[in-house]
Amino acid sequence: MIQSFLKPLALDGIQSAFIGRIADVAVDTDRDATVARLLPYHENEIDNLGFSWSNTWRAEQVHGGGIAVVRGTQGCMVMGVDGLITNVPGVLLAIYVADCGAVYLIDEKNKAIGLVHSGKKGTDAEITQVALDKMAEEYGTNPSDVIAVLAPCIRPPAYDFDFASDIKKTIEGAGVKRYFDCGICTSSNLKKYYSYRLEKGATGRMLALLGIEA
Repeated sequence: MIQSFLKPLALDGIQSAFIGRIADVAVDTDRDATVARLLPYHENEIDNLGFSWSNTWRAEQVHGGGIAVVRGTQGCMVMGVDGLITNVPGVLLAIYVADCGAVYLIDEKNKAIGLVHSGKKGTDAEITQVALDKMAEEYGTNPSDVIAVLAPCIRPPAYDFDFASDIKKTIEGAGVKRYFDCGICTSSNLKKYYSYRLEKGATGRMLALLGIEA
């Protein structure tokens, strides 16, 4: 389940994963029902990373530009935001995606992390810039110390809006020097990935994970 494109994030004290399509799990247009079916598989992968579901913080994901600061270890759903940042050991950040981009951010110098859900609306709102600004405010993050990775997302010609390109512009414009885009389109391989657009809403959700070891 752990994807090779996350190798730039393989740093001491940091755990990251991207859980793709789970074979034989039924999917439909009811997002919550599908996510509930996937949960036991996701929990197992989280355990393998050395965390637990009770430590896992999730963003509600409203297709906006909001970022929340995680200050405690007891995980929950944070309403009204599309990204999370933290410097708390033992915390795992989680973002669900099914065509939108999951952007991983690690401030190597200050041991802080961020995980962002960036689809068309979030990209228009420059949510990655909002996350970097919030990390600077909270942890003294300098973008030049940040490693950023973009997970699989939908791309042209499968989708007419190239938000992957705009994410890159925002991140590099912010001063991030180490930016890695996996270049994978979620619509290119439905055995590995879910694609909301290609499957017309009757699909599951991948899970992006990023955490600081306790």
